[in-house]
Amino acid sequence: MQLRDKNERRYSGVLLSVSSLPSGYGIGSFGVKAYELVDFLREANQHFWQILPLCPLGEGNSPYKSPSTFAGEMLYIDIDFLLRDGLLQKSDIQDFEFTQNVDYDTVRRFKIPIIKKAAQNFDTNNKNYKSFLSENEFWLDDYALFEAAFCVYKANNMSDLPEGFKYKVPEFINGFKRKYQCEIEFYKIAQYFFFCQYYELKRYANNNGVKIIGDIPFYVSPDSADVWGNPDDFMLDRDFTPSIVAGVPPDIFSHSGQLWGNPIYNWQNMQENEYRWWKRRLAFCKDMYDVIRIDHFRAFANYYQIPLGKSATEGEWVAGEGTAFWDKIREEMGDINIIAEDLGGEEDPPVIELLKHTDFPNMKILQFGFTGDMQNMYLPQNYPYNCVCYTGTHDNDTALGWYNKASTKERVIFNTLIRNNTGCIAHDMIRALSKSNSMLCIIPMQDVLCLDSSARMNTPGTIDDNWTWRVKGDDINPDNAKLLKKLTKERN
Repeated sequence: MQLRDKNERRYSGVLLSVSSLPSGYGIGSFGVKAYELVDFLREANQHFWQILPLCPLGEGNSPYKSPSTFAGEMLYIDIDFLLRDGLLQKSDIQDFEFTQNVDYDTVRRFKIPIIKKAAQNFDTNNKNYKSFLSENEFWLDDYALFEAAFCVYKANNMSDLPEGFKYKVPEFINGFKRKYQCEIEFYKIAQYFFFCQYYELKRYANNNGVKIIGDIPFYVSPDSADVWGNPDDFMLDRDFTPSIVAGVPPDIFSHSGQLWGNPIYNWQNMQENEYRWWKRRLAFCKDMYDVIRIDHFRAFANYYQIPLGKSATEGEWVAGEGTAFWDKIREEMGDINIIAEDLGGEEDPPVIELLKHTDFPNMKILQFGFTGDMQNMYLPQNYPYNCVCYTGTHDNDTALGWYNKASTKERVIFNTLIRNNTGCIAHDMIRALSKSNSMLCIIPMQDVLCLDSSARMNTPGTIDDNWTWRVKGDDINPDNAKLLKKLTKERN
C-alpha cells in the first residue's frame, strides 16, 4: 500500500506516540500493548499508525531536540521482552510506583539500570549484533562515544565536555575508548535492543495491514552526536556554540515567536559533500518507516534564523535549498513516501512552489478552519486529494479542549458547518474529516477517546508538563475499535 493510491482510495489512521501507550512500567514501549494497538487498528479498519519521533528525548523530554537523529530512545525498550529473551530474571525487576502519565525522572531511575543489567547478560559475539554494528557504524560509533562522554563527565551540554573530546584529539579519544569501553558498549547494545524490538513490532503491524508513519524533526539539538560528528555541516563558532539558531516569528502558536535554539545547517558545505548527512538520514528513515512525516518541512523552501543571543522577533527569513535538494534526493533514492508539514507556510509562494514540484501531500488542520471564510483551506470541503488531514496534531489542544476554549464566533461556525450530534465534539470533527476528499485522515487517539485539554500532548513555546499523556489500559478495547470504524466508515 502506497500513501498515494492510483485509484485515489482514501485511508485513515491514528496518531499516538509510543510513549503514550499503556504499560506497567510508567511509559509506553514496544511491548504487548503496542501489539494490542495494532490489533485495535486492524479491527477498526485503520491503515496507518502515526507515531512521534523515536529518537532519544532531549530538553524538556522533547523528541524534537534530540541528541541523535539516528538513535532510538531506550525508554521504549520493553522490559518483559528482555525477560522473554532470557536477558533478565524476574528478580531483576523491582517493584516501583508509577503515575498514570509519564514521570520521566522516575521511569529513568527504574528502567535504565534494568536495561544495563540486560546488556551485561548479552552475548556481544552474537552474529546478528555484529551485523548491526557493521551496518550502523556510520552513526552508531559517534553516538555511543558521545553518550558515554555525557554520562562520564556528567555533562549537560557540549561545553561541559573536555576540549580533547570535543575537538576529537586522537590521543584523547583513543584513551577515552580504552578507559570507558564498557560504557560505550552499553549504548551500542541498548540500540540493538531498541531496533530489534522496533522492527519486530513493525513487521507485525505491516503483516496486519497497518503502516507506520514516522516523524523526523527538521533540525537537531546543538548538543547532539550529529553536530559533534559533523561540525562542518552546521553553522557553529569555534567552541561548537551555534552562531545562528532556528526558531519561528510570532504565529498562531506563540505571540512572541519561538526560539528553538537548534543550529542552522551549513548548506554550502552540505552542497559540497552532496548532502551526505541528509541522504544518510533519509535513507535510514526510508528503511525504518513506511511513510515519513517531515516536521517543519517548509524550511526546505525558506527558514527563519536568529542571531545567537537575540529574541525570536529579531530573526530573518532565508531562502532554503528548495527544489535542487529534492531533485538530488529523488535522483539517488527514488520515490519516498513523505508527508510535508507546511504549517506556517501555507500561503508562502516558495513553499507552495516546492510542494507543487515535489508533489508531496501537505497537512490540513481542522481546528484552524473556523475563521468565517468559506474558502478557508482548513475546512473539509476545500481539501484536495493530495493532503493529509487532522483534527489537530501533537502541538494542538485536543478537539474537545479546543472547543471549550473557542470564541463565540468559532463555535457558531463549527456548529453550523461541522456539528452532527454524535454526542462528542471530537467525533463530529472526525466524521467531517472522514467525508473529505483528502487521501489520508489521521486522528489523535485523544480525540477518538473524546478527551479534554488534560490530555494535550504539547504546548509549543513551553517546556513543562509536555509529552506525558498516556492512554489508560482499558481504553484500547473492542468497543472503541467499533466506534472508530463507524466514525471513519466512509474511508473503509
